[in-house]
Amino acid sequence: MDKIFIFLQYIVPQHLLSRMTGWLAELEHPVWLKNWVIGLFINHFKVDMLEAAEPDHEKYPNFNAFFTRPLLEGARPLASADVVCPADGAISQLGDIVGGRIFQAKGQDYSAFELLGGDAEWAERFAGGKFATIYLSPRDYHRVHMPVAGRLLATTYVPGDLFSVNGTTAENVDRLFARNERLVCYFETGFGPMAMILVGAMVVAGIETVWGGQVAPPPKTPQSQRFDGQVDPVELARGDEMGRFKLGSTVILLFPENSVEWDEQYQSGTSTTLGQALASAVD
Repeated sequence: MDKIFIFLQYIVPQHLLSRMTGWLAELEHPVWLKNWVIGLFINHFKVDMLEAAEPDHEKYPNFNAFFTRPLLEGARPLASADVVCPADGAISQLGDIVGGRIFQAKGQDYSAFELLGGDAEWAERFAGGKFATIYLSPRDYHRVHMPVAGRLLATTYVPGDLFSVNGTTAENVDRLFARNERLVCYFETGFGPMAMILVGAMVVAGIETVWGGQVAPPPKTPQSQRFDGQVDPVELARGDEMGRFKLGSTVILLFPENSVEWDEQYQSGTSTTLGQALASAVD
């Protein structure tokens, strides 16, 4: 079955399917159909609506509004840690960047250079550093927050494929996260530079940031933007929202060498909650 699942992803029109899903997710009428789809989704994925700021699913104008729903104030308190989890989800992998490469799954890895859209200068800054890959499942809260306070330096949108990013695909699709559509965000932090990569996936209809709105899907060419010279810099505190997925995907964090150490509780498959302790600073 796994081979069939992977094969189908190669032959289906990934972008067309994802963009059509995005269009459908914005529809507000007929209301009964919108409410039925959202209710079906909640029941199938066992979504906890009691922690949502608006628990009544029928009050959301469309599926995307429901999917990117805010939580009750105080639902995700921040731990007193140097680095906190940026999202609800589960650790796909985390560890060291070895020889410029990042571990994906058993028998699979990819280069930081390729992940960052072929930027050798930025890849070098993370050589020997740390990475963490966090997978957001359909039932999770889908806003992404800052693990540390940071000032936005630059972003790069990298066009690519839209394979699913679940465990089966990670184990069977070569260089998965370095070939999928993604948005790379670079921040200056108290631990040096940090990269947050928001990775697109099958039927992920869009990636948004709080400073730029909808980023993907834009034109089918790489797009870079500098922010370090702006009069009004984009500065976000630890725990502030930085972006969101319209349908779920993956966040990858990169830190430089000798900057942070991941908490020992984490390994592949460990669940994460926004705001819980993720890493501590290296003394």
